[in-house]
Amino acid sequence: MSLNDPQWGKRGGGNEGPPDLDEMWRNFNRKLSGLFSRRGGGGSDSNEPPSMRQLGGGAGLIVLVVLVAWLASGFYIVVEGQRGVVLTFGKFSEVTASGLRWRFPYPIQSHEIVDLTGRRTVEVGYRNNVKTKVLRESLMLTDDENIIDIQFAVQYILKDPMDYLFNNRRPEDTVLQAAETAIREVVGKSKMDLALYEGREQMAIGAQKLMQDILDRYKTGITISNVTVQNAQPPEQVQAAFDDAVRAKQDLERQKNEGQAYYNDVVPKARGTASRLREEANGYRARVIANAEGEASRFRQVLVEYNKAPQVTRDRLYLDMVQQILASTSKVLIDAKAGSNLLYLPLDKILQMSTAVAAPEGQASLPSTRATEPPPPPDTGARSRDALRSRDRGERP
Repeated sequence: MSLNDPQWGKRGGGNEGPPDLDEMWRNFNRKLSGLFSRRGGGGSDSNEPPSMRQLGGGAGLIVLVVLVAWLASGFYIVVEGQRGVVLTFGKFSEVTASGLRWRFPYPIQSHEIVDLTGRRTVEVGYRNNVKTKVLRESLMLTDDENIIDIQFAVQYILKDPMDYLFNNRRPEDTVLQAAETAIREVVGKSKMDLALYEGREQMAIGAQKLMQDILDRYKTGITISNVTVQNAQPPEQVQAAFDDAVRAKQDLERQKNEGQAYYNDVVPKARGTASRLREEANGYRARVIANAEGEASRFRQVLVEYNKAPQVTRDRLYLDMVQQILASTSKVLIDAKAGSNLLYLPLDKILQMSTAVAAPEGQASLPSTRATEPPPPPDTGARSRDALRSRDRGERP
């Protein structure tokens, strides 16, 4: 069976198949035209014009449908985070919260949906990309009369839909102009190095505060949420010279650090040496003063004894001095009265033995060749004994 066969889809040649679309459309048109045609109990002539009642009934139905559609056009939905502003003949009427709302349809009332949670962004000095610069906005003059190229972005949200819609004609342009004004004022009060390097965050904070003050004064209903400096650099025409200046500054900082390191190495050593010398001088002064005070005290004590027995004290002082002088020399005693007879006393060896005995016990235990060397035996010759006897006999009275 062909698809173009009008009987296709009918089973058994009856009307058991799906309905014909053309037939359904004709039935619909017939019913619609029946609203304007005459209807009698036994039938009517189709060529007779409709009556006024029939025309009024059809027009009323159409008006009713149009009225329902017009009233239904007053429904609108406000989602969470948004506000609906209703206008009556173009004048502010009310602000509606989230949910399904209804107002009088146009032209009596209209509404505006304002998003209060969405963040909006204004770009100053560039558009869409920092490489797409707008030099009229980005070139600014610093406090030290240098020109910098700065681009930044401003993010804001809405806090008052009424102020946002009615107090300013173009709020986005207002935010752009306020941002440019604020950042120019902040940059104009800053040095070039501060604006290019370590002062970006402070500049952004200051610009945000100043920008918010301007927008509040204009009653824009806008809150600045964030200001971000995207790029800050010298103009391209002086970039090479600026790089040289930066390198020179880095060399200066490096040399300062090297000098500081040398200072940290030399100065503490010099201070330590000076402190050591001062302590040694103080020790020497204390020692000299103590020795002087001891000598003065000893002299006063000797003077007291001298006043008691002058002759004995003079003899004692003489003997002490002679002992002190002769203790450091080797002695050879010659008896002039005995003529050629010579008496030799090895006093240097005797003094060494006495020094070794008088030394501290810890030092006496150290090995010493000279201290432990036994003294030579005395001369027992007959000549020495005879000379000693003759000397003794000559000195007797």
